[in-house]
Amino acid sequence: MKGRDFQDFQLDGVLDDVDYTAAPELDDDNFTGDEESYAPVKKVAKSARKGGGKQLQTLDAMVPGRDLGAYITAVNGIAMLSAEEEQALAREYYYHENLDAARKLVMAHLRFVVHVAKSYSGYGLSEADLIQEGNVGLMKAVKRFNPEVGVRLVSFAVHWIKAEIHEFILRNWRIVKVATTKAQRKLFFNLRGAKKRLGWLSQDEVNAVAEDLGVDAETVVQMEGRMGAFDASFDGAADADDDEIGQAPAYYIEDNRYDPANSVENEDWEKTSTDGLYAALNELDERSRDILTQRWLNDNKATLHDLAAKYGVSAERIRQLEKNAMEKVRALVEA
Repeated sequence: MKGRDFQDFQLDGVLDDVDYTAAPELDDDNFTGDEESYAPVKKVAKSARKGGGKQLQTLDAMVPGRDLGAYITAVNGIAMLSAEEEQALAREYYYHENLDAARKLVMAHLRFVVHVAKSYSGYGLSEADLIQEGNVGLMKAVKRFNPEVGVRLVSFAVHWIKAEIHEFILRNWRIVKVATTKAQRKLFFNLRGAKKRLGWLSQDEVNAVAEDLGVDAETVVQMEGRMGAFDASFDGAADADDDEIGQAPAYYIEDNRYDPANSVENEDWEKTSTDGLYAALNELDERSRDILTQRWLNDNKATLHDLAAKYGVSAERIRQLEKNAMEKVRALVEA
């Protein structure tokens, strides 16, 4: 596959040949999700008319964050592609780097992104943001789609769309990231569906979920606790009253940074360590002490070759002397 510059891909500019008023009316329940066809989630609305002539939707309607309802209406009004049309556009982009063909592929599949994004509405995040992230995944899928594989674009793109939405949810669901490892990410998106009731999981249920998802039981318990927790402001809410503000973590979490005992202990440890280091250095011969000083204690550290030229030996010999001196110092400090 040829390399292509797809960084500045835009969704607009492809609406010139789209007739919103000619789009058929489709029901909410006729989404099949198969490779051959799929239908929108909402009924297509007709665009505004002016003076009896057909009037295209404004480009502002293609921005989910501006007016989500208008955006859904607009993308549902874009005609779906037949298998032959999709194949021709995919080949045009794959072999000839035709960005106009890529735009048409993306525009025809925006309604599918809306359908996928709606399934993640239970995480409390903006649906417009979810759609935007899904659109990014769709564009990445179009960039990597190989028309010779023999599958429809929607079957390939669904994985990229979900991947981008998953990343967005994990970044924004909580202030503190709740899932970092592969097992935790798998649990985050499957644990709520695997739970049979609202209460905490029993040990048998934990083991069953761990076996079904292929993770450790300990990871299941840990993720259940993370998902059951909530974010709390350290200083309390700005509009909290006197009783509520006193319950903020800032008022009951102990701060040990300025504990006099810890300060004295740290200062004593630092002084003891420094004195021990210099006492150990004084036990070395002059050349070994100078090598360690030049290599580790000076601001402008010398290289092995600099010291080799100074003492008239090889750089490997300097490395050996440095290693032996370090071992002697370590032994004297630990004694």
